[in-house]
Amino acid sequence: MNRISDEVNKWVNRSLDRHVRLAVTGLSRAGKTAFITSLINQLLHVSTNPRLPMFSAVREGYLLGAKRVPQLDMHVPKFGYDDGMNALLSTPPAWPQPTSDVSQTRLALRFKPQKGALKLFQDTATLYLDIIDYPGEWLLDLPLLDLDFISWSKQQAQALKGQRLALAQSWLAMGEQFDPFAPADEVLIETISVAFTDYLHQCKAEGGLHWVQPGRFVLPGELAGAPVLQFFPMIWTNKYTEQQLATATDDSNFGMLKQRYKYYQQHVVKAFYNDHFSKFDRQIVLVDCLQPLNAGYESFNDMRQALDQLMQSFKYGRSSMLRRLFAPRIDKVLFAATKADHITPEQHPNLVGLLQQLVNEAWQTASFEGISMDCVSLASIQASEPGFVNYQGQQVPALRGTDMVGNVQTFFPGDVPRRLPNQDFWDEKGFDFINLRPLPQQMDEPLPHIRMDKALEYLLGDKLQ
Repeated sequence: MNRISDEVNKWVNRSLDRHVRLAVTGLSRAGKTAFITSLINQLLHVSTNPRLPMFSAVREGYLLGAKRVPQLDMHVPKFGYDDGMNALLSTPPAWPQPTSDVSQTRLALRFKPQKGALKLFQDTATLYLDIIDYPGEWLLDLPLLDLDFISWSKQQAQALKGQRLALAQSWLAMGEQFDPFAPADEVLIETISVAFTDYLHQCKAEGGLHWVQPGRFVLPGELAGAPVLQFFPMIWTNKYTEQQLATATDDSNFGMLKQRYKYYQQHVVKAFYNDHFSKFDRQIVLVDCLQPLNAGYESFNDMRQALDQLMQSFKYGRSSMLRRLFAPRIDKVLFAATKADHITPEQHPNLVGLLQQLVNEAWQTASFEGISMDCVSLASIQASEPGFVNYQGQQVPALRGTDMVGNVQTFFPGDVPRRLPNQDFWDEKGFDFINLRPLPQQMDEPLPHIRMDKALEYLLGDKLQ
């Protein structure tokens, strides 16, 4: 009889969904590493010291515990959870180092089934959770699959205005004497490509800009130094007609640029979607709305453009490029406005409203395709303490935290706009966002957070019943 029961249990396990691949992405500085570190930390503490009241499996006591187990994808680098915790537990505490490539970790979650066949046949069950971290910049490359080299070059030329144009002067000057019809000069192309890549890095670091293509140029991962990342847009096309450029041979400078761009499309962009994206079950997209609000009108609108490009990856309709090429299976997407601890609590609804405005078009598309979407504001690892200060005889909300150089600050960063702001927001109100270092942590306690439990409920709650 026991043998029959064991066989029934094995059949039930095989027939039910016992495995979730959760993808975590976001543009640079959105807080991916902090989010994954906190997510793992919260789940590892569910059996001893849980602080997740909005996570029903924990609140009602049927999530029994979690542990880290070896990942199945042995060719993917392991996520550095231990390194992240060591940084947070150091004196003074420091943020985990950001990742620049795909990484992965696996957790086993033991729970008491609450309904269905699992409850009928098993007292306990295990859900395996694979967490995959990848740069959001890589998603910005999806539109390249619809553009040939000249079309992409024209798009890049049209984007050269404002801060971009100012930052591009060095590589633009290099390209002025570039002869597309001359025999392919690999050294020259590499030299100009390095200048173009430096320009993209400056867009992110100095300009506060987010829309950079190709995305792998700024976060190359294992492709650093490879010829596939040594090309640049031929933005000097006004010197030549398309008919003239079409006469360039494959062994010319122009021919080499086209070949490398096409190789990048097929072996980098398309390969990422085939190897990773099409296998994800659930997705969380982390969005830092506060830094662009700090940086100004151009930075904020550039972030909007980057999000629009990124969200093309979540358009799964029958006629979409993704459906035709990759058949993705994501059924839930959560957009999370990060660093909610860097604004006062009464501003959190405004932050969610702003994020909803930013992703409104993708939300409508997802709803039509039957994909569940939601927005939340959260702080993966809380770095401030909210409270009130007396100002001109009135109690006003404020935050207290330690800035990155070690000074304790009590401040009110400003009002977050609930809707997409225009130039008047920066002209009249302004916003003073301060980067804070983590609060001191205790090794035997879960990391302090804001609404990580709400994110876990949305992403995993239905899988633990």
